[in-house]
Amino acid sequence: MSVNLQTPIDYLKGVGPNRADLLRSELGIHTYQDLINLFPNRYIDRTKYYKINELQRNNAEVQVIGQITSFREVAQKRGKRLVAEFRDDTGVMELVWFRGQKWIRESLKTGQPYVIFGKTNWFNGKFSMPHPELELLSEHESNLRSAMQAIYPSTEKLTNKGITNRVVSKIMQQLFLETKGRYAETLSDSIRGELKLLSKSDALFNIHFPKSPELLARAQFRLKFEELFYIQLQLILKNLIHKSKIKGFVFDKVGDYFNTFYNNHLPFELTDAQKRVLKEIRADLGSNAQMNRLLQGDVGSGKTIVAFMSILMGLDNGFQCCLMAPTEILSVQHYNGLLEWCNKLNISISLLTGSTKTSGRKEIHENLENGNLQILVGTHALLEDKVKFKNLGLAIIDEQHRFGVKQRSKLWHKNELPPNVLVMTATPIPRTLAMSVYGDLDISIIDELPAGRKPIKTVHRYDNNRLKVFRFMKDEIAEGRQIYVVYPLIQESEKMDYKDLMDGYESISREFPTPDYQISIVHGKMKAEDKDYEMQRFAEGKTNIMVATTVIEVGVNVPNASVMVIESAERFGLSQLHQLRGRVGRGAEQSYCILMTGHKLSNDSKTRLETMVRSSDGFEIAEVDLKLRGPGDIMGTQQSGVLNLRIADIVKDKDVLERARYHAKSILNLDPSLALPEHKVILNTYRQMSKYRNIWNYIS
Repeated sequence: MSVNLQTPIDYLKGVGPNRADLLRSELGIHTYQDLINLFPNRYIDRTKYYKINELQRNNAEVQVIGQITSFREVAQKRGKRLVAEFRDDTGVMELVWFRGQKWIRESLKTGQPYVIFGKTNWFNGKFSMPHPELELLSEHESNLRSAMQAIYPSTEKLTNKGITNRVVSKIMQQLFLETKGRYAETLSDSIRGELKLLSKSDALFNIHFPKSPELLARAQFRLKFEELFYIQLQLILKNLIHKSKIKGFVFDKVGDYFNTFYNNHLPFELTDAQKRVLKEIRADLGSNAQMNRLLQGDVGSGKTIVAFMSILMGLDNGFQCCLMAPTEILSVQHYNGLLEWCNKLNISISLLTGSTKTSGRKEIHENLENGNLQILVGTHALLEDKVKFKNLGLAIIDEQHRFGVKQRSKLWHKNELPPNVLVMTATPIPRTLAMSVYGDLDISIIDELPAGRKPIKTVHRYDNNRLKVFRFMKDEIAEGRQIYVVYPLIQESEKMDYKDLMDGYESISREFPTPDYQISIVHGKMKAEDKDYEMQRFAEGKTNIMVATTVIEVGVNVPNASVMVIESAERFGLSQLHQLRGRVGRGAEQSYCILMTGHKLSNDSKTRLETMVRSSDGFEIAEVDLKLRGPGDIMGTQQSGVLNLRIADIVKDKDVLERARYHAKSILNLDPSLALPEHKVILNTYRQMSKYRNIWNYIS
């Protein structure tokens, strides 16, 4: 009878209720399946045995064969330590224990050959090994052993309760004995043949007990491929099901609004990238499946005009459209930008935010329901139950990662049919991450800047060059330009941030005195209306310098601002630096970004600053950021269980991910319901996974 891998871990010989509780709470191991998927962090070569006279004073982990000849107790400040003399035919060393002495004295025998393993210290002219792993040579030779010893993830609590790496290794051996090392295959013969993959059983054996480094590498590849393959399969299937089951409103014509705007009011020639993206959107809107598309474009790449032209397709087909942004400032800016075009085309548009007055709200609600209002722009306020559309055909969400899943699903329920959805982001998401997190969305990318935009010049300056930087700022102001000076905001220490900001404000006020210069200041402690007032003054050109914390990261559009000075730039993440830099360079003039730091910089900080100076490509910057920070941080609060991978690493295993996505796509193109006999094993595995481990269920 084959062992069921869903058996609770308590039933495995050598575990028992206490150990089972610890394994559950500390490592999330509930079943045999969880244990077999506890993959090692690293491996130690256990093929070599050292003689005592070969040991080096380098604190390395070594393995020695010898005998214990005697024990003694040594008094120390607190309690005693137990010391054993250990000999081989070349010399003597000491084994030392600071706890558990009684048990050790009773269980170890003198004059028997042992294998010891641990880190060596050089002390008082002798080598010693604290708390070694010990095994009788006879047992050592009979064990299920491998050339490379697996080191498993652990916690302090496990170690303190005696569940050492050796114990985990022992229960892993027990699991292989009980299951006879036979595990159901999870990939089709054709994939295994094409990629020359080990069988599932061989891969699992060699990940825990590798027979050689080469077999270990093959086992790792096989298991990484499988993990990423099933994630991609789930995402692509979700997209296919979405397209076949969730019907969308069909926009079957391009009419007057679109054509009039395109022919008479287009403010600039569209770039090739914008044209390509509009074609992709148009194809989606013309199909009878609901559009679910992510539009990525760097700051200033012209996403807004693409969004507006998509809205015009909706209006041409008699539908209402909405645009939702995460902050009031950003939604006001979208509204003002669209208002100018709507007036020319005689389109009705309104703005709804938290600060819209009650009378204004009532009017908006009425005009939405009777269909007189064609476009609604706003913040989370659009999600309130009172907001009802007559026929919402297209919902555009800006910077969607700032909205929660529940909030987004509310938009779906404003209609009989869900509206078509276009999600926009100016945070470039590296391809590997996009494939894994947004793999169920169709992705469009605007990867070129509009004509006439000059690349922003970025430089790194140390604090002792500050006077030169001030002089440069004065020259730019004399030319009629405006300047941002941004200070970092670190949640833990608002007091410190506030002090930094105020110190900075004072030193700038001394250097740029009134009435020659006007300075605005914006920070998180201000009331919303005061912030807006200061932002407005800067936008209208009434102030020369805006001193701020990162509240200006998203959205403010001041084409006349040509210099961004970022103070303590080493305290910002890469994507934040890139977002801040995107606040300038919006006009036709040459713009500059100056990164100010002290001289003490960590290696990561240096990499971030060098990347910023070298590159203005948001996608390249996002790739570096991903390598530095890891996937969880980039997506914000680990919001998508997608990244709790067991063995693969989205950053390092980019090639494996691309192959896994390619094979998942090929199979589903050929056989979308996995009905062919050769895909039976994939279908079964997929069903098992969905049953026992909900990979993640969230609305993108």
